[in-house]
Amino acid sequence: MPDDLRSLAAHVTPGMRIALPVDYAGVSMAMTKPLIAHGAGDLDLVCVPTGGLQVDQLIGAGLVRSVETSAMSLGEAGGAPRFNQAVKDGAIRLKDATCPAIHAGLLAAQKGSPFVPMRGLIGTDVLRHRDDWRVIDNPFAEDGDPIVLIPAIKPDLAIFHAPMADRQGNVWIGRRRELAAMAYASTVTLVTVERIVEGSLLADEVTAAGTLPALYVTAIAMAPKGAWPYGLWGEYAPDTAEMLRYAKAARSAEGFADYMASQQTEAVQ
Repeated sequence: MPDDLRSLAAHVTPGMRIALPVDYAGVSMAMTKPLIAHGAGDLDLVCVPTGGLQVDQLIGAGLVRSVETSAMSLGEAGGAPRFNQAVKDGAIRLKDATCPAIHAGLLAAQKGSPFVPMRGLIGTDVLRHRDDWRVIDNPFAEDGDPIVLIPAIKPDLAIFHAPMADRQGNVWIGRRRELAAMAYASTVTLVTVERIVEGSLLADEVTAAGTLPALYVTAIAMAPKGAWPYGLWGEYAPDTAEMLRYAKAARSAEGFADYMASQQTEAVQ
């Protein structure tokens, strides 16, 4: 049987490294307020591969110590205001990355490798500012041939939202393979879903190829419209007006607090 959102949030402890998905891949916005209420801080967020509203709200709530990402944006609503302010104030550590580098780090973790080599970073400012990435000479080349080593990204926990799960704990993620990569690399995976279906998603030829097996899923909670105001593929479109409302309100700490309080009030009603 599915858990509730508070039970899922209780898995989070201070100092955890948490993987969160890109805005179009199934962000569990339903988990944001329970995470804030739970209050576990000093979180190190890994955006797979970019971050947005959920990351901004966790930063605004003071729960974030660092963010590893290749971009931060609210899409059509513009920049992420609490993130931008936190970077200006030096309140969080920013680990600037690229999309391929983040995916490479997760790939290394799921394969049990300490690192994955990449070429595209040679000569970039991103590489210059990442002291945890290494440049070595290709051991298989006779002459100098530099290659970058990206260390494995091993999140303590991954959180995302999906359309459905079955009662065996299998989760349908469709073509969103980045969600599978997050789950494979993470110690714990928490999933919210629109609905629980009868029968096995793995036993159905139509859904099997897009299903994340229960082996990689720690806990599931029902959360209809759980990605809102983001959209969810095949289910509902994003609410751009709500994103714009947040972006305007969160330009100041006071506006952010008022917005979050209003969301809590609406949830109670």
